[in-house]
Amino acid sequence: MQRVRGLRAFLKLDALGSGALGVLLAATGGLLADPLGLPTGLLVPAGVFLVPYAGWLWYLATRPTVSPAAARVVVTGNLLWIVASVTLVAAGWFSPTALGIGFVLVQAAAVAGFVAGQYAGLRRVGAGVA
Repeated sequence: MQRVRGLRAFLKLDALGSGALGVLLAATGGLLADPLGLPTGLLVPAGVFLVPYAGWLWYLATRPTVSPAAARVVVTGNLLWIVASVTLVAAGWFSPTALGIGFVLVQAAAVAGFVAGQYAGLRRVGAGVA
């Protein structure tokens, strides 16, 4: 049971981080666009996506049994988010400011931390330790 708590904890941390970022971007994406050098049309929809995503993560983390399949979907989605974030900075599609580059890379690093914890928790659950 302790191992499942670890997976639950990282799902909840991901939910809290995603929810906070989602609210920030949805509410202030227009204000952040210039300082970050990223378009409002990217920031606000990302925020709008993250809010219900955070709710889904919280839901998964608070079920009597954490679904390994759903947790794998979370890990895969988080990995895609990291790749998209790094690609956004590296591909030159936009012209982010130094603050914008830092913002994108720091949130990607936070997501990588969530992935590491979620993946470790999944391995423990898959090993039948839970």
